[in-house]
Amino acid sequence: MSILRMLQQAQGGQGLGELASQLGLDQGQADQLTSLLAPALGSAARERAERGGLQDVLGALRGQDQARNFDNAAEAASPSGQAQGRNFLEALLGGQAEADNLASEAAGRAGVDLSTVQQFLPALAAMTQGGLQRNMPDEAIDEVEAEASGGGLAGLVGGLLGGGGGRRQGGGLGMLNDLLDADGDGSAMDDILGRLMR
Repeated sequence: MSILRMLQQAQGGQGLGELASQLGLDQGQADQLTSLLAPALGSAARERAERGGLQDVLGALRGQDQARNFDNAAEAASPSGQAQGRNFLEALLGGQAEADNLASEAAGRAGVDLSTVQQFLPALAAMTQGGLQRNMPDEAIDEVEAEASGGGLAGLVGGLLGGGGGRRQGGGLGMLNDLLDADGDGSAMDDILGRLMR
């Protein structure tokens, strides 16, 4: 399941609408922003893993303390939820400037006021982190880390990015690939964050 599909299914399919109403957006605006931002988040996590930051990505998914942000849009939109989402964004994107650039680009493409997007993006990131924690429990993260230590981190990342000759990974690695596959085509390799960041 891609991040986009995961978010679309949040709270029985009502999560994005609830998040939109918390932040003064209509459903169409929220859907459009999510269709831009969710693939960018998946691509950012994938690129972070590719650059040797797989442990950082996995670390952000450990524990269930942020799952409430996926289960309750009001939690994700709250000041504490947005602060958590900003931390998650900066960890994935590399810093505040990159997160601001993403918000600015998405605002321009969706025709939504930048200040609104600057609230929606971290709230969406908080919801994303919570959903990833729900879908990638600690046991699955342990499995991915075991695969990394057993086969070497380079081999693990190669498999994650589709370097295994099209072979579908099972267990924790397959789960991680599904979550980082931005467009739902079965491969995280072709989902380029730069497409949105340019």
